[in-house]
Amino acid sequence: MWSNIQRPGQVISTILLATQAVHAIDLNLNNPDSIKSAAKAVATEMMSYYTGYRPGDNPGNLPDPYFWWEAGAMFGALIDYWAYTGDSTWNNMTTQALLWQASPDANFMPKNQTMTEGNDDQAFWGMAAMSAAERNFPNPPADQPQWLALAQAVFNSQAVRWDPTTCGGGLRWQIFTWNKGYGYKNTISNGGFFNIASRLAKYTGNKTYADWADKTWQWTADVGFLTPEYRFWDGADDTTDCKNYNLIEWTYNSGVYLLGAANMYNFTNGSDIWRDRTLQILNATNVFFSTEPENVMYERACEPVGTCQVDQKSFKAYFARWMAATTQMAPFTYDTIMPRLQASAIAAAKTCTGGPNGTSCGVKWTDQKWDGSRGLGEQMSALEVLQSNLIQEVAPPVTDANGGTSIGNPAAGSGSNDGLELGY
Repeated sequence: MWSNIQRPGQVISTILLATQAVHAIDLNLNNPDSIKSAAKAVATEMMSYYTGYRPGDNPGNLPDPYFWWEAGAMFGALIDYWAYTGDSTWNNMTTQALLWQASPDANFMPKNQTMTEGNDDQAFWGMAAMSAAERNFPNPPADQPQWLALAQAVFNSQAVRWDPTTCGGGLRWQIFTWNKGYGYKNTISNGGFFNIASRLAKYTGNKTYADWADKTWQWTADVGFLTPEYRFWDGADDTTDCKNYNLIEWTYNSGVYLLGAANMYNFTNGSDIWRDRTLQILNATNVFFSTEPENVMYERACEPVGTCQVDQKSFKAYFARWMAATTQMAPFTYDTIMPRLQASAIAAAKTCTGGPNGTSCGVKWTDQKWDGSRGLGEQMSALEVLQSNLIQEVAPPVTDANGGTSIGNPAAGSGSNDGLELGY
């Protein structure tokens, strides 16, 4: 496999590496300890929004206005934080939350969420579990569900929801008929499934997962959510056979497919088709980076007009997360991705001067100053882009064959809730 390929020559500019002094955070991208210190400050502020550890609250829950899925995304960020920094401050909280929300069926469909849970919601928790397996996050007690098995359970739960009755296939946004949006098939739900399938293929070596990743990619292209220019629309209603597209573009849709394609490139030992797909997605993400200041990430659908809602303020977190991970699965992307993560980290750090502690981060990194916005999504986005600059300091994700310690279960999640045996 390709995990141990040496990354291409580093392209860090001397300008970007200058120490960036901000009121509360000093960031020097030349110094890993400086990056870790900045990440710690931003993460500490992020965790001030978490209440699930308090008596009477449910582990893994966030208070209003944050939805359940964003908690799963936040714990994914904390797994990254531990992997990048070695700081275990929030490891116990992370393990407690993931196991609590895994539910009795160990597939992230807990009773407190199943009435409203969507496929994308479940996928974010599944991707957090997948990251835990890939990064050898400390394993749960032997009598509890294990990280790899949890990711497999999410995959199995979703594979049986593949719906060829409309739009030629794909996953619906919502799982249950009574929820608004059940008739909507969207890119992030299918992208989450593609992402998990590709990473399971890489981790386990099981071609079944790769076959599902291929199928999901092809459907996304055939239905038109992936354009010939490798940009991603949000989705479409199935009453129009998914032809009347919602043309909005979000960073996380490109990101979720980017990392999936990079894992497929790695799984296929560097196939030309997956190399091209990875490169084409990456090139198309130019639209999410400013020209002045250069290379700073922004959510182009809402930031310029000030309409980013609570969920959308966190999307850059996942984009940065998946871009950094892509450099390890497809090392030829390193020289394109890292200048973007570096410039974005410097700009993001300059916004982290708000709030009572002077560590609240803003939404608009292109402003290079705090814009008055505060929230969990703002903190998580800044955290992920900061700590992503430590990617060259950590080993590539492990696999079953290369250092992985998480115990899997290929049948996990089968037969539970709406799941069925997949027979592999």
